[in-house]
Amino acid sequence: MRQTHNRSGVLRLAGLAALALVVLAVSGCGHKNTVAQLPPPQIAPPVVAAPAAAGAARLGRIPITPVPPGGISAEDLNYVSTHEPIQSEEGLATWYSAPYAGRKAANGQIFDDHAMTAAERTLPMGSLITVTNLKTGQTAAMRITDRGPFVEGTIIDLTIASAKATGIYRSGSARVRVDVYSSPKPIGTGGRWCVQIGAFKSQRPALKLKQQLIDRYPGSQVIEFPGESSYWVRIRPQGDNRAMAEFIADHLRPAEGEAFLTRLD
Repeated sequence: MRQTHNRSGVLRLAGLAALALVVLAVSGCGHKNTVAQLPPPQIAPPVVAAPAAAGAARLGRIPITPVPPGGISAEDLNYVSTHEPIQSEEGLATWYSAPYAGRKAANGQIFDDHAMTAAERTLPMGSLITVTNLKTGQTAAMRITDRGPFVEGTIIDLTIASAKATGIYRSGSARVRVDVYSSPKPIGTGGRWCVQIGAFKSQRPALKLKQQLIDRYPGSQVIEFPGESSYWVRIRPQGDNRAMAEFIADHLRPAEGEAFLTRLD
């Protein structure tokens, strides 16, 4: 009788052990199924750090934006003749020349008096435009390769070649219409922006404003640099952010000079 009871107990234990194994197996499969059904992890957008004060100029360098030799190509002229402008503006135009041979324009290429190019403050580098003299009707196509003019009331600065082609060279200035035909980057969104302030008659007020801007906008890159016969200050907000640059330009009231919103790229 005791032997039968023991055998029965052994069989019961074996059955329980087998049941336990089945439960573990089922649990294991269920765990695997649960993991397989989880949604894939979402990748967070990259964080763009603001350039540090040390080496900020190197980190914030603007890439070169090349244009065709001479400023425009036959394809550019054909494009202008077969398309409508995407943006237009009227205002005063002047012309300028580099103060020394080998000077680089803001797009990174060597400035050329004989190229059909122009300087403008906010259009993306490389934009294809036409400039029309509203008095004479003379018009010419050119590309934006430089920044300026930093004179209140003037909207564009032409090279000598561009000024001659539009009848502005002899008069020095004229009222014009600037028609934009194409741009390598969006005009209304994005971009890398700054505020340029000047011209200061001496270095002292420029250095004073530079320090004030550093204190008021920590994290921004602020530089002071000489012009031909004057001094300038430039502030680049964190990330070259347009909204912040516009805010600074709208609220900055320097005792000397003017504040100009400027696109860098």
